[in-house]
Amino acid sequence: MTDPLEALHTPVVPVDPDPAFAARLRERLRHALLQPRGDIMTTAAIRKTQAEVRSLTPYLCVDDGRRALRWYADAFGAELRGEPMVMEDGRVGHAELVLGDSVLMLADEWPENGLLGPKARGGPSQSLYLKVPDVDIVFSHAVEMGAVAHRPVADHPHGRNGVVMDPFGHRWVISSPLAPAHPRLRHGDVGYTSVRVPDVDRAAAFYGSVLGWHTVPEGTETGRRVEGLPEQHIGLFGGQEHRTVQLAFAVEDVHEAVRRIRDAGGDAQEPTDESFGLSAVCTDDQDLRFSVYQPAEAVSPVESGLAEAAGLTAHHGEISYLTIGVPDIARARSFYGRVLNWEFAPGHTPGGWSVRLGGTEVRPMTGMYGGADRPVVIPMYTVDDIEPAVARVREAGGTATDPAQQPYGITSECTDDQGSRFYLGRH
Repeated sequence: MTDPLEALHTPVVPVDPDPAFAARLRERLRHALLQPRGDIMTTAAIRKTQAEVRSLTPYLCVDDGRRALRWYADAFGAELRGEPMVMEDGRVGHAELVLGDSVLMLADEWPENGLLGPKARGGPSQSLYLKVPDVDIVFSHAVEMGAVAHRPVADHPHGRNGVVMDPFGHRWVISSPLAPAHPRLRHGDVGYTSVRVPDVDRAAAFYGSVLGWHTVPEGTETGRRVEGLPEQHIGLFGGQEHRTVQLAFAVEDVHEAVRRIRDAGGDAQEPTDESFGLSAVCTDDQDLRFSVYQPAEAVSPVESGLAEAAGLTAHHGEISYLTIGVPDIARARSFYGRVLNWEFAPGHTPGGWSVRLGGTEVRPMTGMYGGADRPVVIPMYTVDDIEPAVARVREAGGTATDPAQQPYGITSECTDDQGSRFYLGRH
């Protein structure tokens, strides 16, 4: 019999790993290396791991504990931390909720011990300060859920905040940091996008489900504005047979831009004075509809010197890329070069062109291709996690290809439930 200790002296001979295992491991490593810093964990996971009972933790007394647990979850996105302690008489004796990185404790009223909620005592004696990414959205949602608006949202030196009274009588100061001042747009950048659809209510429901858009009425009966996007202005406009996106370009001088459009063979209406500045509705020489506007600022975008400071990173739900399809690419390059000072460089796909301004990308990044049956603009929306977003598209009645790795990120080609084309992208 061979001595097992002698066998340990045998040289190690490497063997080839199982091919299926190696492929799975290689894909996991590739995905981990490509994952951007700071975005590996989901929001829910971050809440669960970072939330803790701190040196000072609020402990609320409410007049309906079970309803309060549901309300704080629905209105503020709170999550249960463990199971509530329910007493023999059905009252909540103790419960904990996770809000961001903090814990909120609550229990039902116990009059026999002198513990009463604010309504029973005639009003609150303290305020709860809740820090959120977007105060406007959370404030509006809380009011929709039954909270009373005590002080509307407004900018203050210490941040942007508003105050609500919840259904149980507690006073909440909902706050977000003041948004940084946005650099002014350059001549030729896209300042506003309007998604044109047949049925605006269906579109609001679809994109609300897929991208989390919260829309409010704006302008006409068929107009909607998307609230809460950090960097972009996006709207929906219904009653449109041609499913596309209408772009509004910032210009230094709207009257000069109108003259250039007409000289280049396009059509432009006379400028009108709008709340955001002088604006004119136009079409190019291939019947692509767009508008130009001169921002309502005393200093022109280019003269301000701030234009180069703007970033190109789109947030979840915003447009990271615009694809413009035209019948004749040579005519389009000539037209937009004359009107918007656009420059063109060969793109990633054969026959495609990347649009630039003064050597840098147009904002949002834009590409153009020829051979389209009719002019169309197709947006790519950024999402935090593309596979769940693809599933939401399909669940909402749209179509979506399986996510695929591209040189610039992971994408899926989609249509909404009314046939409008778009892409989802994850960088």
